Amino acid sequence: MAKNLLIVESPAKAKTIEGYLGSDFMVRSSYGHIRDLVKTDDAIDVNNNFTQRYEVPADKKAVVSELKKLAKEAEMVWLASDEDREGEAISWHLFETLGLKDEKTKRIVFHEITKPAILKAIDSPRTIDYNLVYAQQARRVLDRLVGFELSPILWKKVKPSLSAGRVQSVAVRLIVEREREINKFTPIAAYKVTAIFSTDKAKEIFKAELPDRFDTEAEATDFLNACMDATYKVTSVESKPTKRNPSAPFTTSTLQQEASRKLGFSVSRTMLIAQKLYESGKITYMRTDSVNLSDTALEAATNEINNAYGEKYHQHRKYKTKSAGAQEAHEAIRPTYFDVHSIDGDASEKRLYELIWKRSIASQMSEAQFEKTIAKINISTRKENFTANGEVMKFDGFLKVYMESVDDDLEQDVNLDEDADNALLPPLTKDQSLVNQEIKATERYSRPPARYTEASLVKKLEELGIGRPSTYAPTISTVQNRGYVLKEDREGKSRNFNVLTLAKSTVVKDIKTEITGAEKSKLFPTDIGAVVNDFLVQHFKGIVDFHFTASVEKEFDEIANGLKDWTEMLKAFYSPFHAEVENTLLNAEKARGERDLGEEPGTGKKVSVRIGRYGPFVQIGDTEGEEKPRYASLRSGQMIETITMDEAMELFRLPKVVGVFEEKDMTVAIGRFGPYVRHNSIFHSLPKGVDPHSVTEEACIEIIKEKRQKDAEKLIKTFDEDPTVKILNGRWGPYIEYGKANVKIPKDKEASELTYEEVKVLFEAFEKEPKKATKKFAKKK
Repeated sequence: MAKNLLIVESPAKAKTIEGYLGSDFMVRSSYGHIRDLVKTDDAIDVNNNFTQRYEVPADKKAVVSELKKLAKEAEMVWLASDEDREGEAISWHLFETLGLKDEKTKRIVFHEITKPAILKAIDSPRTIDYNLVYAQQARRVLDRLVGFELSPILWKKVKPSLSAGRVQSVAVRLIVEREREINKFTPIAAYKVTAIFSTDKAKEIFKAELPDRFDTEAEATDFLNACMDATYKVTSVESKPTKRNPSAPFTTSTLQQEASRKLGFSVSRTMLIAQKLYESGKITYMRTDSVNLSDTALEAATNEINNAYGEKYHQHRKYKTKSAGAQEAHEAIRPTYFDVHSIDGDASEKRLYELIWKRSIASQMSEAQFEKTIAKINISTRKENFTANGEVMKFDGFLKVYMESVDDDLEQDVNLDEDADNALLPPLTKDQSLVNQEIKATERYSRPPARYTEASLVKKLEELGIGRPSTYAPTISTVQNRGYVLKEDREGKSRNFNVLTLAKSTVVKDIKTEITGAEKSKLFPTDIGAVVNDFLVQHFKGIVDFHFTASVEKEFDEIANGLKDWTEMLKAFYSPFHAEVENTLLNAEKARGERDLGEEPGTGKKVSVRIGRYGPFVQIGDTEGEEKPRYASLRSGQMIETITMDEAMELFRLPKVVGVFEEKDMTVAIGRFGPYVRHNSIFHSLPKGVDPHSVTEEACIEIIKEKRQKDAEKLIKTFDEDPTVKILNGRWGPYIEYGKANVKIPKDKEASELTYEEVKVLFEAFEKEPKKATKKFAKKK
């Protein structure tokens, strides 16, 4: 038995570390948290300083049992969970649950899994930092109280099975409010004017642009007409050097953003891959809000840049973290070894590692140097001037390795047309005459604010001071899993725009088409997300208030730094919050998100849209009348807030007959489980993405044929005695379908050889088997 037991969070990390320590050490994993708050309402005693009741989950009991046994036999137990608050709490839970003693327990931390880092940590152990534990406890308790008290209100006042949380509710609010901004946005058209000029050397051509835009087609046409007989000359040429600096090394937030932009990774996927890289010793700890690099790392980066690119490419930099709650003692995310440019692993691991390596190396490289030239061009017949921009790279510096990408919302102010290239300008001199080759006025529309991607939402939360590195990924996963937010692609709509071209002394008008509003992997609020958000904003403004939520995060930081008592912080929060809960339960009206659209043409019946048990739907008629109302579910992409009367009435075109197959009608409709086509009394689900309103006769026939083929492949045997009894091939092997019962076939029986009598015997035995009782959950009072 080894003298020392070292406990880490993950088995992958344990395997890596075990190789660095001698036979005196046994390394084992706790597999994350080993205990959690009990699931019942009495998990937290709010009247007794928020005392918590914990339990070891069933799936962790074997782990705890083994760790207890090993800890008892060891001379010293080393708690080596992660270096953040969550990691500190895990160490404390291990200390308490395993019944450890202070004198034979040591706490160590490291931000990279290398032999020197591990040995250094062993040489400088400490005790558990209870301020960090209290900060994590405060967050856990506060979030449990919010969830447990808000959720029942949502069940009663909005819809069953809903839930709410402190940070996730703010995230949903951001997405809902952004969607409403977009819905209210009215695009404004203006004409952008660009020109192509040449010097007296015909081959020297370049582009220029009019800084101002024209509001109307008439103004743009007048300008082009005035340019017909104009002469053009250069009025000024200004050249000046410019520089561009590299970005700081990655924090959790910036890694998530850049991996989304450059690699197309979701936030949770980025963190999963980063965790693998960390646990296998390839990068430093992946949950950090610091941009700091250690002196050792700076020295290693310097050596690698000098060796790989030369001394002129190196520039020593120390970055300071702007985030108020950042911990400068921690490091940014960087490669463990700067001389390792690429790694073994799967494709996603290789790509993320390469991104981290490039960003880290680039942060210590020279600035990129450019010469920027701006030329102004006079129009003899107008007061406006064209401007031509040119940019020449004089020294690539850090751009030799890495260039940061930008978000959609940053691109709003950047001209993305091909005309905006900062191309190389030919040599130009003041008063030089130019020849106009072409002038074009293109109608361009203003764009609404960009919808959030996962990464840009993380950026916004960080800017507002909401959440911390460990919370971004779970928050974004939670709002999607709970059905408040959808991440999806949406097709755009076509839109016409005018292009006016002056060529050979005439203005030619062309009408062109562009696709607008197309979205890829963007976050959209669902109707239920919008209704829940509005309910919380109305009744629990503090919970979804950006400044309040950010101030709570600051208080957690103060607790972590020993500046605030965690129970006092919770008391100050809980008393007013609980009063709001009680008041809302008594006085708030039920929220349905209902909206009246008008009256049905012809009948005058009321048409409304609201949230129902199975989602948003349109209703024609009233439940109080003699005639039953008619209902139709909203289509994908439609929302209660924006659906029009015409769109609502279109939904009632279903069910409809789309054609005939084998002399029987094919009827398309939407049922409880989604859209389907019914043929010969058999229901065939429409595949995901197939619109029931526009599905064709040919597509329906294909769907029916495919289902028949699958059913034929599934069928093993039928019986003349009773054609409804079948032996089928299922997901877990052959089984008997006997009425509504699915009967298992014993392993010693060959399915295809079973007789009808044998099948009956198996069914009768199945009927006599005691059935498992289904769980019934008591309603909360």
